Amino acid sequence: MLKVENLYLRIAETDILRGISINSEEEKIVAIVGRNGAGKSSTFKSIIGIYKPSRGRILVNDTDITNMPTHIRVKNGIGYVPEDMRIFPWLTAEENIRLAAYLSGNLSKLDDILDIILTIFPEIKQFMNREGYYLSGGEKKMLSIARSLAILPKHLLIDEAFEGLAPIVIERFIKAINMIKEQHIGIVIAESNVLIATKVAEKIYVIERGEIIFEGAPNELLENREVMKILRGE
Repeated sequence: MLKVENLYLRIAETDILRGISINSEEEKIVAIVGRNGAGKSSTFKSIIGIYKPSRGRILVNDTDITNMPTHIRVKNGIGYVPEDMRIFPWLTAEENIRLAAYLSGNLSKLDDILDIILTIFPEIKQFMNREGYYLSGGEKKMLSIARSLAILPKHLLIDEAFEGLAPIVIERFIKAINMIKEQHIGIVIAESNVLIATKVAEKIYVIERGEIIFEGAPNELLENREVMKILRGE
């Protein structure tokens, strides 16, 4: 289980996160929903180690990773797909995946990793030898998720998984995320679109101004008029 307990983050004298607590279990899909600037990405960056929280704890299967460097967090099973994807533009898709497997110590398992990736995203086979610079937005997003799978994570953080995707592609990515869950991976997505989040997640946290203001099932969120008004900016 991934646990975030009472997390506070302060940057340049500004409180970004205030008492964030979330739980993610393996084989479960959790969504953190909020408007732009609410604190979704900052939560993810704190979990992966880009930001150092001022208070609180982050645990993976009861191992406290709060003060560990990012590469050690990765080895403890945390995968991260940033909003901007960060594909290496002059490496091929295969080289992007191979590099992630190498850096995480999983290069000897590359054949098995590729089998998993191509089962979830068979489309990648068509552009495996193409450099990242020449991939479309949807292809880059597929590759970014695939590259994170190469570290064999226990938990996968996907920031704005569906942003900029056409409706038909969104349905394709929802299917892929459910297939990733079947690999015994816990998934946490950060999502601005509440309706998309309720289609894919089993549990939802709503974040507003750095605080969790709702925790519950998708149908409970949709029925909560007060929280829905906040998400719509009313």
